Parts: sequence; structure tokens; C-alpha cells
Amino acid sequence: MSQSINFKRHRRLRSSNAMRSMVRENHVRTEDFIYPIFVIEGEKIKNEVPSMPGVHQLSFDLLLDEVKEVYELGIRSVIFFGVISEKDEIGTGAFAEDGIIQQATRLVKKEFPELLVVADTCLCEYTSHGHCGVIHDHDVDNDESLKLLAKTAVSQAEAGADIIAPSNMMDGFVAVIRQALDEAGYSHIPIMSYAVKYASAYYGPFRDAADSTPQFGDRKTYQMDPANRLEALREAESDVAEGADFLIVKPAMSYLDIVREVRDNFNVPVVAYNVSGEYSMVKAAAQNGWIDEKALVMEKLTSMKRAGADLIITYFAKDVAKWLKEDN
Repeated sequence: MSQSINFKRHRRLRSSNAMRSMVRENHVRTEDFIYPIFVIEGEKIKNEVPSMPGVHQLSFDLLLDEVKEVYELGIRSVIFFGVISEKDEIGTGAFAEDGIIQQATRLVKKEFPELLVVADTCLCEYTSHGHCGVIHDHDVDNDESLKLLAKTAVSQAEAGADIIAPSNMMDGFVAVIRQALDEAGYSHIPIMSYAVKYASAYYGPFRDAADSTPQFGDRKTYQMDPANRLEALREAESDVAEGADFLIVKPAMSYLDIVREVRDNFNVPVVAYNVSGEYSMVKAAAQNGWIDEKALVMEKLTSMKRAGADLIITYFAKDVAKWLKEDN
């Protein structure tokens, strides 16, 4: 080749696995994960969620075994979701002292004090209508719902939750919860806000797992329009101003542009929620032999880190932790 032709030799830094590892810009680590666990009433219950292979609803007597496995894999954070049979119009089970999440939190923190327990602060799993707040005239009453959400957050902190994660998408929820926590003596408890939560079709399998499908209408009056980008920045800006310590973007896979926007505009940890639909699509394709599951999952989670996520809530956490141990 003529010596007069000049071009960059980018392949020099891809010449071997060791070289590629040396210059790799983003890494997926076990410490990055928050693992979701569904807790159900009863005993000796381990129900696999039909639409989420490998994910189970677990009763209290089996919960510690699950958490022990998670902890031994090096995962240091979990988020609990409750599955209950007795529901009412205002979601009393969300803020009851003996609520399912409160009991699970006490149990796990007693046995695993170093494990971080994130409490999902919402009402939808506990309301008879499946919406994230109080219903008036067939709509969610924002300000009345805030009172119950604040009560829920305080009850979760009292039970020992390390982080409060409100997912309800009511206006002003961070401000009201922050004030309630501070007044109750929990000014040290951080808020991991579901700041940017889209009204997404990717949530279907979760609603099977948590039994939280709305009984009428949908959640489009409080969750965000998937078409909107600037709205995401307005939502995140409000939550940071109100006292959010973390910002969650949900879902992750189709919203990596939003993860990057949030990362570039706000100086707090950013969390990507790799939601149930994203999980189930991969599992279904893997079961049919259409994809290399490990390679695809690692590529997908790496893309979330590359987009700017500091942490990832993912149902793949145990799988990936095992793969990373094998690779090491």
C-alpha cells in the first residue's frame, strides 16, 4: 500500500482479549445491581411468574433463602414488592405497620444488616382498583394520594428500609415524602425517585407478578408519554429540587437516550430500571434458542452503563452475578 495514504489504526486496541479489556470504558459489576423480589402472603409458596421465567413470588419462610443466595453472589441491594390478597380502595396494606413489605424488611435487615433494602413506595399493589393513588371521580386524586404515600414512606423507614423509592408519579411526591421523613426523624434516609417513569407497554409481566393491573382505565394521566424527551428533564429537575438523592429512568432499554440526558444534566446517581418486559423478551428468545442469552444480556446491561447509569435494577442480577463469578 502506498505510504502516502494516512488513516487511523483503531484495530490496534482490539488485537486481543487482554488489550480489549485494558481499554474497556464501561464495566458491569455485581455491585451495580438492585435485585427485585416479590413477597407473597402465606407459607411454603414459591410461585414462578408465568411471564417471567426464573422469577418467583416467595412467602416469608422462603425469603431468607433467596436473600442468602443473593448476598452470597455479591449483590448488596434488593427492592421488595408485595403481593397481598386483601386490598381496599386506599391501599391500607401499603402503610400498615404489619404490612407485607414492612415485615419483609424487618426480617431481612435482622439477618442481613449490611444488605441495602430499597422500599418501593406506591399504592397500586394494595388498592382494589390497581391505581397508584386515591380515586375520586374515576381519576387519581394527586394531593390526597400524597398524604398516603408519605405515610407509607415513614412506615417503611420505621421498618428499617435503607432507601425510599417512590414510584407513583404524583406531582410533588418527593417534596411531601422528604418532609414526612424529616419530621419523623429519618432525615438520613435517601430518596431514590422514579423521576422519569413512562406509561410503557414493557410493564405487562410485572403486573402479573405483583397483581397490580389497573381495574379500569390506564396510568397515562400520571405516567409519562413515551414520545416526550423534554418532559423527562422537567420531571427530573423537579425531583432534584424537591430533595431526590437518586433518579430512576424506567424503562431502560428503549429509553437510553433519556438515561444519557439525565446523566448529563443532573449530578446525582442515575438508576436504569431494566423492566419486566425487557427481561421476558430475552428469556423467551433464549428458551427458543434464538439468541445467546449471556452475550445479549451483558451487551444490554453494558449499554445502560454506557448511557450513563450508575446502578441498574434488573431481574437478571443473579444470572449476571453467576456469569461474572465464572468469568473470574
